[in-house]
Amino acid sequence: MTASALTNEFLDALGARIGIRVEFYDPTGSRYGFPTFPFHYAPEGLATRRQLRAEGLCPGGFSPVAQILWRHRKQRRIALLYRRDLAKPKRTATPAQLAVIERMLIARRTCSTCGLLRDYYIPRSIGECLSCADGALS
Repeated sequence: MTASALTNEFLDALGARIGIRVEFYDPTGSRYGFPTFPFHYAPEGLATRRQLRAEGLCPGGFSPVAQILWRHRKQRRIALLYRRDLAKPKRTATPAQLAVIERMLIARRTCSTCGLLRDYYIPRSIGECLSCADGALS
């Protein structure tokens, strides 16, 4: 993306006015060392990791090209922006991986004491189902 594609006409006009300073607008990266935009003003071709995930994409190993900065409860928050055109489809699990995950989840629901399959996950702090834990307590 070119530097001109990262500029925003509205924010440039605000910056040109006397007395109005847009704190987190730095499309060239001269102030923050990285092209920076305020909340809700990112250019069209850029997206956060969450936005890419919602579209079924991932950054694909590419580094972020810009950032969004905003303030939240006296803290400065940051969200990195990636190029949408370089994003790749996110990986999906193979049938073998899904089978292993299902077996692991069943193991988490199986009591080690009585061997019964429960309809809830066995608490790791107890290490057995609630029925067996109640018997041990009394």
